[in-house]
Amino acid sequence: MDETLPIDDPSRAPAAAVPVIAPGHTFGSVTDKISSIVLTRRTPLWWWLSFAAAFSFALLLFVSLAYLTVKGIGIWGNNIPVGWAFDITNFVWWIGIGHAGTLISAILLLLRQSWRTSINRFAEAMTLFAVSCAGIFPLFHTGRPWLAYWLFPYPNTMGVWPQFRSPLIWDVFAVSTYATVSLLFWFVGLIPDLATLRDRSQSRTGRVIYGMLAMGWRGSAHHWHRYETAYLLLAGLATPLVVSVHTVVSFDFAIAIVPGWHTTIFPPYFVAGAIYSGFAMVLTLAIPIRAIYGLEDFITMRHIQNMAKVMLVTGLIVAYGYMTEAFIAWYSADKFEAFVPVNRLTGPYAPTYWALILCNVVIPQTLWLKRVRTNIPMLFVISIIVNVGMWLERFVIIVTSLHRDFLPSSWGMYRPSFWDFSTYFGTIGLFLALLFLFLRFLPMISIFEMRTILPAARLDEDLHGS
Repeated sequence: MDETLPIDDPSRAPAAAVPVIAPGHTFGSVTDKISSIVLTRRTPLWWWLSFAAAFSFALLLFVSLAYLTVKGIGIWGNNIPVGWAFDITNFVWWIGIGHAGTLISAILLLLRQSWRTSINRFAEAMTLFAVSCAGIFPLFHTGRPWLAYWLFPYPNTMGVWPQFRSPLIWDVFAVSTYATVSLLFWFVGLIPDLATLRDRSQSRTGRVIYGMLAMGWRGSAHHWHRYETAYLLLAGLATPLVVSVHTVVSFDFAIAIVPGWHTTIFPPYFVAGAIYSGFAMVLTLAIPIRAIYGLEDFITMRHIQNMAKVMLVTGLIVAYGYMTEAFIAWYSADKFEAFVPVNRLTGPYAPTYWALILCNVVIPQTLWLKRVRTNIPMLFVISIIVNVGMWLERFVIIVTSLHRDFLPSSWGMYRPSFWDFSTYFGTIGLFLALLFLFLRFLPMISIFEMRTILPAARLDEDLHGS
């Protein structure tokens, strides 16, 4: 590769020729750059202001949930017939956002894709924070959050077991398994870097905390052997979860007889949509993080272009899912199913449906153009538009299928209340607050994995191989 090729001028080279790390870096410079972000003694003012804004929304969430616990879910806009609304919409949206982290970490690791190394760490953290936000909604939607332990098959003398035919139980097991494996995968990957921070920290508190988290890591050959075995095993466990978790979530709808839900296209359609929204959120976070922390050498245009291409592919699958959904409704010759796409196109929620088509299908087609995929501000805007569109998709699937079902006499309209919005925006605040804490106290990019893709590391491999 020509080392003089400017990596931020993609017009002069194909994406494959753009390196995954800028030329000129050494083992020491990579370690210094990433660890200095965490170990700096002075927290920037912008971090305090951003964290304060995010935490204020998180406090709004706590107030909303406290009031909800006291008054009941009647404070939301849910009604008959729309029993599921913002709560399940937000649950599915947050679970979908968490999918990109597992895909980048596990599947791309198994496929030996070196471009994952710069973005896998904060994508994994994003997964954990998104799943934490998602779990709030079904927990409080039941109306009895203090009885949530009934959902687990705990030993008890009454012999009362969960109803395993209930989609709520499926969600509990799928999401809890996903969260557990993702947490283990994320923490195991952090251990070598925590040891680096332990050895470089200038404060006793930092050395003690990072030392405990590093679990006695000394970087011996024995440690590395055990680490690589465990990391690969967890990647193998996490890979099927990418498909299975959102498939189980889609079963919440697909097993129902409600028109618009009872369709076999939902499992692959939901999985593709989850990866679509997940990569859009990774781009939404990676672009400002890259600019603020000066990480253009580590998160190069190759990463940006690859994520844009994954968004384009999954967006096309989602568009195909929309067409298949309409075709199945027509081909089934079921008048109730056939009414669903007509109602979405022309009914009272038609503006929402057309907005999601614009956000998820029309605008992302610009990613076919290389000048769009290499335009950072434009990609940032498109990623936000896709996130909005995927939320609208979940809203349309849930609300428009429920508000007009079989009997016109039972039709109704759903209008979100203040507490619907406060809970939703509160989870966004919680997500961002956790993200800011992660950026401040843990390495957002894997130090040791970045060192393995340096030319010097490849040279060492070539020498040992010869």
